[in-house]
Amino acid sequence: MPTPTSPAVRLSDVRLEYSGRTILRGLDLAVPRGSMTAVLGPSGSGKSTLLAAITGELVPAQGTVEVFGQPVPRGARALLEMRKRLGVLLQGNGLLTDLTVAENVALPLRAHLRLAEPELRARVAAKLDAVGLGAAADLFPRELSGGMARRAALARAIALDPPLLLCDEPLTGLDPIASGVVMALLRQLNQSLGLTCIVVSHHVRETLPVCDQAVVVANGTLVFEGAPDVLQASQDPLLRQFLDGAAHGPIAFDDVTGQRAA
Repeated sequence: MPTPTSPAVRLSDVRLEYSGRTILRGLDLAVPRGSMTAVLGPSGSGKSTLLAAITGELVPAQGTVEVFGQPVPRGARALLEMRKRLGVLLQGNGLLTDLTVAENVALPLRAHLRLAEPELRARVAAKLDAVGLGAAADLFPRELSGGMARRAALARAIALDPPLLLCDEPLTGLDPIASGVVMALLRQLNQSLGLTCIVVSHHVRETLPVCDQAVVVANGTLVFEGAPDVLQASQDPLLRQFLDGAAHGPIAFDDVTGQRAA
């Protein structure tokens, strides 16, 4: 039976595969409720695969994944109900280009709730205000800067007031200022709403300062779980290679593709 103090997400001895190929193995992880957790690691290390297991998109080959004390369901209807409690900020934003910002934010509300039009508009306005885009409601995605588009996608991700927010590389394509704005906004929402937030990223400098917990994925498994300051102080050769951006070390890369070697 789940309790108010049980983790928002728990993985126990999880192995994740694609087409019979093991991507991640031996995953044991607990994400505290109300926390902000950074999942870090080099490109191709399996960070997004980890998110796919939490959303139920990928069924583990071994082990269990629990969200708010319940195993991630496999039936379509139960999975849909669980996903109503998840907000997902996609790497590419996923905004529909022929809809305005307000119409994009309204999509999950129209799909899952029966609201009178005035209440729906009020909720959309509140979410846009929360991300600082109240004046951009009638703009189209093509009229937004990269940082504004990311914030619009965030407003849509929290439209249903989910207790868990999953962010897949939220800083991709953003300049340092926009990156700082997005991470500060995520932290603000985490603290003001009690939102549990998992941020998948390879942007160490921008992500670690606003997180409570850090996880590092490399070489097919979790190689670190703990406080951000402990991670930054670590002298472990693998962690130092990632944190310092060193070309040579325990994390192997393919010389041709530049991706992490299997």
